[in-house]
Amino acid sequence: MSQLLVSLMLLLLSTHSSLALRICSFNVRSFGESKKANCNAMDVIVKVIKRCDIILLMEIKDSNNMICPTLMEKLNGNSRRSVTYNYVISSRLGRNTYKEQYAFLYKEKLVSVKKSYLYHDYQSGDADVFSREPFVVWFQSPYTAVKDFVIIPLHTTPETSVKEIDELVDVYLDVKRRWEAENFIFMGDFNAGCSYVPKKAWKNIRLRTDPMFIWLIKDQEDTTVKKSTNCAYDRIVLRGQEIVSSVVPGSNSIFDFQKAYRLTEEKALDVSDHFPVEFKLQSSRAFTNSKKSISSKKKKKASRT
Repeated sequence: MSQLLVSLMLLLLSTHSSLALRICSFNVRSFGESKKANCNAMDVIVKVIKRCDIILLMEIKDSNNMICPTLMEKLNGNSRRSVTYNYVISSRLGRNTYKEQYAFLYKEKLVSVKKSYLYHDYQSGDADVFSREPFVVWFQSPYTAVKDFVIIPLHTTPETSVKEIDELVDVYLDVKRRWEAENFIFMGDFNAGCSYVPKKAWKNIRLRTDPMFIWLIKDQEDTTVKKSTNCAYDRIVLRGQEIVSSVVPGSNSIFDFQKAYRLTEEKALDVSDHFPVEFKLQSSRAFTNSKKSISSKKKKKASRT
């Protein structure tokens, strides 16, 4: 494909980005009773969620299981244009008394849950690698260029990040054995930066060394709120030709809610010490229109030669 056609494709896709599906990942840090009672923090969390069509929330620490029902009330209580959210949540995960949950919140009109399961971390000779096993969810949407995709979330323990990130390849293989899925999104707080994953450690991470896994959030990015840190802890990784080609160009980014909502660092840290990471998938209409436009341009160019 010529450089002209590549440039044209990127331009056409970007003009349809507003039709795209925004997928986000957010470590809300110690999301429990005290944060739920903080009205200012909750207002920001709800604003962040409303930006997204699917959002992964991590570090939910709520033994009463009231975080997601509370969020549903705030999201759907005054819902306009029939935009309602639903959610799917994991069991409480952790080796000892400390437990967390993964939750996916999503717009019901745009996507639905096809299947889900908690990864069984019991491989012979390599058991119990994950501090919090991935809660794997298979989504489907009639509105996106890629009609279904599996999201594999992960919140690592910092000291074992290298091993846990590497082990995501085994999770991928396990999902492939279970389901006829081709499109994969790995995302979450991988603690994949600074001292937790030094440069020399990347060669031991199959998720990085295998070129079929495409990393959308790069090593030089900063996903932390504190100005005193600069680390790419939170990541998004894709696998599958169809989903990689369906990404809206330039949509992979970090959402700086502190800047967007004009918060002081102190107020931002009341929400989380992590910024959300995100990207967009093209809508089926945008993708079809782009292909038609490019095909038309090709025909015109051919007729002139």
